[in-house]
Amino acid sequence: MTNNSKPEATPAPVGTHAKVSARPAPPTSSEIFGAHEGGKLGTALTAALEDVRDLSIAYTPGVAEVCRAIAAEPKLARQYTWTQRLVAVVSDGTAVLGLGNIGPRAALPVMEGKSALFKNFGGLDSIPLVLDTTDVEEIVETLVRLRPSFGAVNLEDVSAPRCFDLERRLVQALDCPVMHDDQHGTAIVLLAALQGACAVTSRSPESLRVVVSGAGAAGVACARFLLSAGVKDVVVLDSRGIVDLARGGVKAELAAETNPRGLSGGLTEALAGADVFVGLSGGTLPEALLSTMAPDPFVFALSNPDPEVHPEVAARYASVVATGRSDFPNQINNVLAFPGVFRGALDAGARRITEPMKLAAAQAIFRVASADLAIDRIVPSPFDPRVAPAVAAAVAEAARQDPGAGVASA
Repeated sequence: MTNNSKPEATPAPVGTHAKVSARPAPPTSSEIFGAHEGGKLGTALTAALEDVRDLSIAYTPGVAEVCRAIAAEPKLARQYTWTQRLVAVVSDGTAVLGLGNIGPRAALPVMEGKSALFKNFGGLDSIPLVLDTTDVEEIVETLVRLRPSFGAVNLEDVSAPRCFDLERRLVQALDCPVMHDDQHGTAIVLLAALQGACAVTSRSPESLRVVVSGAGAAGVACARFLLSAGVKDVVVLDSRGIVDLARGGVKAELAAETNPRGLSGGLTEALAGADVFVGLSGGTLPEALLSTMAPDPFVFALSNPDPEVHPEVAARYASVVATGRSDFPNQINNVLAFPGVFRGALDAGARRITEPMKLAAAQAIFRVASADLAIDRIVPSPFDPRVAPAVAAAVAEAARQDPGAGVASA
């Protein structure tokens, strides 16, 4: 991004800006590797298997009755196998966390972790599938052939712009919920956080000028989702600066939806008078530019492991600060969204995850947070037991009301 000027930094008066709590001690390397020894997943039985009679029920000869029934009526697989509660977490390892294109094997610990989160927070079984190909056609074909084995697909850590085409193709090819969490999970939690920040500061999302730094999977999805939720003024930047109508291809399409004031230039021009900074680029936000934003802005520096600006620096200027990290307040964590989104979609028997379902998820997260909002609590804790059930219920109801979700009538 271009940044040609460096205005004088003038911190806001002490006491008017965000709170940044003391950080807990980070885990040691030995703790981390010890927790991953042998992987983080296993399987568990849901039926007794303690004697010969149990064996005859769970396996042969009893299992043959169930197989015949499903062969005669394939829909019974939803009732008598785990597919209706099984999410496939799929990655090609091309855009892993802040690590980039590290390949499928190195990506597997992240996918195992994602599956563990599905189980812990959503009560859903999940299996990680890392594919040794980056070809969209091959990935689609692989998942189409594996479709009888799972009930939904969570795409994870697939690089842009292939991720957009891959998700679109899978939604068309599969008769089950598909969502790229890096796009839509991030967008859902961001919207909930923005609503929380507005509520605690008595502002309106519609009145905000929002700058999204990063035009990858998360940045594009967040910009479009904020617009669909009623935000009027969203400006997106990539490594070349503000995405404007001079761009071609996908960027031109994005520019046509954003940048209503026709800005050009870089971060300096975009941030002048802006109310909200959303960092999804892994770049750097110079402290000097914070003073050029509107009074008491929101700074959501979401890149991991290193935010675009340190939260303690951002708190000198901003009324609300959020990050993607767990060791600072206001963590914008996708775990607030995806377990409940998939649980709700599967509970409703939806074939698609639609825009109304995502909006319902964001509203549910915000409603849970509303009980005890504060500038350092604009979203609930990931460990708040109310979150996943509330999201699942809201998403399931939205799916039943939305013909696009493909819920079969009773």
